[in-house]
Amino acid sequence: MPELPDIVVYLDALERRTLGQRLDRVRVAGPFLLRTVEPPLSLAHGKTVRELRRLGKRIALGLEEELWLVLHLMIAGRLHWMKPAARLPARRGLAAFDFSSGSLLLTEAGSKKRASLHLVAGEEALRRLDPGGMDVLDAGLDFFAAALAAENHTLKRALTDPRRFSGIGNAYSDEILHQARLSPVALTQKLTPAEVRRLYEATKVTLTHWIARLRAQAGDGFPEKVTAFRQGMAVHGRYGRPCPACGTKVQRIRYAENETNYCPRCQTGGRLLADRALSRLLRQDWPRTLEDLETRRLLQARQQH
Repeated sequence: MPELPDIVVYLDALERRTLGQRLDRVRVAGPFLLRTVEPPLSLAHGKTVRELRRLGKRIALGLEEELWLVLHLMIAGRLHWMKPAARLPARRGLAAFDFSSGSLLLTEAGSKKRASLHLVAGEEALRRLDPGGMDVLDAGLDFFAAALAAENHTLKRALTDPRRFSGIGNAYSDEILHQARLSPVALTQKLTPAEVRRLYEATKVTLTHWIARLRAQAGDGFPEKVTAFRQGMAVHGRYGRPCPACGTKVQRIRYAENETNYCPRCQTGGRLLADRALSRLLRQDWPRTLEDLETRRLLQARQQH
């Protein structure tokens, strides 16, 4: 799912192409994409783009007469800037936003179509679509600490809660926690003041670094390679590969459609976190430390030979 750095870079590209431009029409091909009926989508036709905003992981295009088009790309939704009146791809195409200078296409891979489009009128209606999480890049340490400790959850859950922190998801939370040298299952209300400060600084450093890096990659072009797995990430999507800081193999916790990646040496003091599926299968045989894991691997290798 595109997260804060990806959305910021999308907005950069959209501002250069759509700000001050008239939206001629919106073509919707996905039957479940549009989630509002009032005001009618046709009301957006012919309106000029006056402002663009980020609402968490959503992109909001502000039009004349206080109208807002709000896009949520979800996991597999992506944006593409094409020539005017470009044709929508048959299977992946969900919508096209036609300007005289070009067409913004919304596509979504896979069979599960989760992306959404809302058209709302006025600031109050727009605020109802905002999950309300704080923008860490603009927040002070005290505000960050208060939001973190408001409820006692794991750090992974807290960082990815859109009501608490704006725009952080599975990928960048892994990177933030590695940068902070903190376990993804550490509890928010058990952190020391030094650990809270470390997490705060790591969040700012990680997000700022990736915004700058993705901006440099996109240049003046439109960002087309938006993915949750970036070359140069420390742990996310790097299960079994060496941690760039210490060389230890990156481990994971799998759940539902997601997984958390972490370095046991840098983040958990050498302790392996129990993967729910594997721990149920192995029960008491689940290795507790890196040394246990390596011993098991050596024994398995010997048995195979």
